[in-house]
Amino acid sequence: MSGSARKGAERGRVGVWIASAWLFLVVVGGALAPWLPLQPVEGTDVRSKHRPPSLAHLFGTDSIGRDVFSRTVWGARVSLLVGVTAVVIGVVIGGSLGLMAGYLRRATDRTISFVFDSLLAFPAIVFAVLVTSLTGRSMVWVTLVLGVLSVAPMGRLARATTLTVASQPFVEAATSLGATPTRIIRREVVPNVVPTLMSFALIGCGIAIVAEGSLAFLGLSVEGSVSWGTIIVDGSSGRTLRIAPHVALLPITVLFLTVLSLNWIGSVVQRRADSRISKL
Repeated sequence: MSGSARKGAERGRVGVWIASAWLFLVVVGGALAPWLPLQPVEGTDVRSKHRPPSLAHLFGTDSIGRDVFSRTVWGARVSLLVGVTAVVIGVVIGGSLGLMAGYLRRATDRTISFVFDSLLAFPAIVFAVLVTSLTGRSMVWVTLVLGVLSVAPMGRLARATTLTVASQPFVEAATSLGATPTRIIRREVVPNVVPTLMSFALIGCGIAIVAEGSLAFLGLSVEGSVSWGTIIVDGSSGRTLRIAPHVALLPITVLFLTVLSLNWIGSVVQRRADSRISKL
């Protein structure tokens, strides 16, 4: 390995450690929010509205005196739960369908690919508006909407990776030795497809978190719960943004760093997965 390549690898490892530490901090903070010494998440004090960041209020206060830091920590619970669960739905359903399409091919591939193409062709915003209008904006339905929207991208990736792996000599050898398709998929294909799916799942989780924030701007996010999207929306009104920009900018910074960390780790995992597949 050349000196520049070695330095690049070292920077990559440092970046992964920093990103992992940030994600650990966010996840633990959100998980332990009920037990942390935080200001009441819905505690209001109009006399303390639009306060700048201070020791008493690390992220300042919003237009009705609520502590923005406390709301940001609590908001991590909803945003992360929605993002992670939506991606898990996409990986399980889309990944399974993609594996079947890439390995069985023929009519199975054509049918499943048609389903993926149909999901990708349907406008995501229209789908979200339609479902939430009919079912309500509960956490379950918002998560299901984002989960369904992640099925096709995950499935297309799983299918493409499966096609590459299924054409390798070790899979052909296992077929020649009489191994059943189920055994080949479980023992030969899945272990080589999962790393690629996991790398994209990390990136997809960041996309889902941003998507939840986008739904909040449309009034379609989780009803009755604090999320990063709803906090940012509350701080994005014209007057608040002019006189107290910290109400929106600090939660946006937390959201940005979280998505950046997920993308960074996902990119590193993806490079390693691509390297592994290229060596098959």
